[in-house]
Amino acid sequence: MDKIFLNALAVECIVGIWEWERRVKQRVIIDLELATDIRAAAATDRIEDTIDYKKVSKRLLAFVGGSQYQLVETLTEKIAELIITEFGVSWVRVRLNKQGALRGSRDVGILIERRAEDYPAARAAGTPPHA
Repeated sequence: MDKIFLNALAVECIVGIWEWERRVKQRVIIDLELATDIRAAAATDRIEDTIDYKKVSKRLLAFVGGSQYQLVETLTEKIAELIITEFGVSWVRVRLNKQGALRGSRDVGILIERRAEDYPAARAAGTPPHA
């Protein structure tokens, strides 16, 4: 399995359960791994034959930046669903780090792995183009 990765994407968003967290944007750091088959892109040397990680990055910046979830668990799940359903990957690993959320710890967050079959929209669409 080939993987495209995107690490340390920093985004400011509303996330948290406390009243002050609902008023102040906080930074989250996102790491992604996306399963895909890069052989077609390697053969053609065309961006259309692979996952454009710039498009992935821009989409995540917009989505996460506009989100207002209470739990990082929910935000992480929604990121995984977005990547699978919008970019047609068969598997994704999402690591979301809410640095400084816990006194005495630099990094606090969530790490999940999801497959296309975890989301009805991806299943309904059939085999993803970059599975």
